[in-house]
Amino acid sequence: MKQIKYRLLLSCLLAFVSMSAYSQRQIHGMVDGRNDKHKKVVLQGAIVETIPHGSSTQTDAKGMFMLSVADSIQKLVVLYTGFETDTVILEHGQNELYIQLNQPLLLKETVVRQKLKSTEIGLLSTMKTEKIGQAELFKAACCNLSESFETTPSVDVSFTDAVSGYKQIAMLGLSGSNTLITRENIPDIRGLASVTGLTFTPGAWVESMQLSKGSGSVVNGFEGLAGQINVELQRPFNGEKWFINLYQNSQGRSEANINFRHKFTDSLATNVLVNSASRWTKVDQNNDGFVDQPLGNAYNILNRWVYAAPHGWEMQGGIKAVYANGVGGQWNYHAGGEQSTGNPWGFEILTKRLEEWAKIAKIFTQRAGTSLGLQLSNANHDVDAQYGARKYIATQNSLYSNLIFQTYINNTNHIIKAGISNLMDVYNEQFVQQYYRNEIVSGAFAEYSYTYLTKFNLVAGLRGDYNNLYGAFATPRLHLRYAPFKKTAIRASVGRGQHTANIFSENMGFMASSRQFVILSPDASKPAYGLSPEVAWNTGLNLTQKFTLDYRDGVFSIDYYYTHFQNQVVGDLEYPQFLFFYNLTGQSFAYSFQTQLDYELIHNLNVRLAYRYYDVKVTYQDTLSQKPLVPAHRAFINIGYETKNKWKLDYTLQWISTMRTPGVTHYNHGGDNNSPSFFQMNAQITKSINDHFDIYVGGENLTNYMQHDAIIGASDPFGRSFDASMIWGPMMGFDLYMGLRFKIK
Repeated sequence: MKQIKYRLLLSCLLAFVSMSAYSQRQIHGMVDGRNDKHKKVVLQGAIVETIPHGSSTQTDAKGMFMLSVADSIQKLVVLYTGFETDTVILEHGQNELYIQLNQPLLLKETVVRQKLKSTEIGLLSTMKTEKIGQAELFKAACCNLSESFETTPSVDVSFTDAVSGYKQIAMLGLSGSNTLITRENIPDIRGLASVTGLTFTPGAWVESMQLSKGSGSVVNGFEGLAGQINVELQRPFNGEKWFINLYQNSQGRSEANINFRHKFTDSLATNVLVNSASRWTKVDQNNDGFVDQPLGNAYNILNRWVYAAPHGWEMQGGIKAVYANGVGGQWNYHAGGEQSTGNPWGFEILTKRLEEWAKIAKIFTQRAGTSLGLQLSNANHDVDAQYGARKYIATQNSLYSNLIFQTYINNTNHIIKAGISNLMDVYNEQFVQQYYRNEIVSGAFAEYSYTYLTKFNLVAGLRGDYNNLYGAFATPRLHLRYAPFKKTAIRASVGRGQHTANIFSENMGFMASSRQFVILSPDASKPAYGLSPEVAWNTGLNLTQKFTLDYRDGVFSIDYYYTHFQNQVVGDLEYPQFLFFYNLTGQSFAYSFQTQLDYELIHNLNVRLAYRYYDVKVTYQDTLSQKPLVPAHRAFINIGYETKNKWKLDYTLQWISTMRTPGVTHYNHGGDNNSPSFFQMNAQITKSINDHFDIYVGGENLTNYMQHDAIIGASDPFGRSFDASMIWGPMMGFDLYMGLRFKIK
């Protein structure tokens, strides 16, 4: 029924587009000018638009343009920076134009200064996207991707358990595996890396991020039920030649980053990014006999090459290697120790990961907005983990390819993208027994974008894929944007997503317990643990309003998203000694509401206020209940101030409401309890000594609030009551840190 409604809506919208094109004609021509030596110059990017404004376009590399105009239009205006604007009278039936702009104007020097916001929400894009810049990342320690969202209200960050030290993210009340995390629009953190992989992207490597909620573009695939986070890494052609970041905190964590780039020619450049991190001091701030963070080392290295070839070709390729180990558990545990009753309970993990990727693009300069691109990537991920007496050993080999062609129809108001993709995952997991899966998903997609002035945008996409394990399926997605006023954007979206759950890697935190992992009623015909894929529909509506108050800019936004699961692989924690997995047999949904205000209160004093509400419910064996460990309410304030003598002060305070923690109070008999609400406070001061050197000091969890007794049954870790996975609050008390950044341009 929903697919029928979608088709009807799409048909109506396409009919609207057709009607808007009715009674129009095609105008084509050339725009050029004369330089100060009276020689002819091609004006690429000159703007040609109708009067009154109805449609517009830009000239291509040869100064050519094509524009659809209504028969009633009699005038065109042509603009190009540094040249006089020209108005052209259209004669009746005239379809071809040659326009020459007068010689460049002699302009007086004008200096325009505008301070870029650390996080920007644009009004023109069809999908609402938060653009998180490096200045936002530098507001906190941001040692890796899992710690890069402390000042972003849209993303929740929490510990997976009380022994591994890993953090996980959530959007729209859904776990991180439901968020598509890409590196420059290539799928990156997924599968076995869905939780641990966040730590393998150092914050110093990140140039910027784009965060969007709800269903994304079909060009990027069929996954991403809750949204997409796209990470842009430091580029070889831009930025500092050398960048060094050193970090040390009071809890025994040391980290170093070295970024280097070299430009061989205007067409060829490379960069090398190196990260080393170490935890070398045992800490037990809640005095439960377990170290709060495992000791260990992590090494990351990345090398990328970019070549801008002649005739519109561009090629790039890179390789990234990760090696990380950790040893934790009870205070007296040592690596390789015997794991049995009477001995210390221990945690060990060794992760090795190797990634290679390439991008090849051809831009057709003779036709504006036309290109052909190929994305390729390969990833090999190995993990060897020990949680007490049980082991989890797994490998993943993934190969991804995506071919994308883009062009326009009639004019650049109508953009079409089409292509084919293939994703292959080979999993081999050993947890109690062996699980093997070779999953191949091949598909094709098409996406149509329509732009009407600056008022209306439409992006309608459809992809069809064939999964060798589950058969064929379709992924329709639709995005709309309407701007009734210049500083107002109303956006709506609806789309389908599908995801094959990796029940062990996505729930590694629950391995830090005595819970038995049980798959209920597995279907032998479904190789992915005998379970069906997760399928959900996401509908979203949001409003973005920019304003100017007392000569200072602000942004106010409201988001509402509803996610409805047709099928979900339920992780059932309702019985204390078990973690059951089964296909959804009832309802499962997530309501998300968020409002946010960004405003420069006084000069250089920026304030961000946010409130977010979740209602997430799942049917657990015929009972519809609130999803555990998901706070219903969250309030947030971030204040940033910069002085004239280059001091920067950043302060973040957030309040997190209670969460349902099943079976914690009456552990042996089941039952529910709610965690207390709490505040968390972070702050950082940065001093820029000069253009090359910054020093920063800060503190995390300055309220020193901790979840005491986080580990249930800590005195008997090999007993049936042991559980270190019911984590709702901070695992460690206040943490002071300092660091420096050194840049050579």
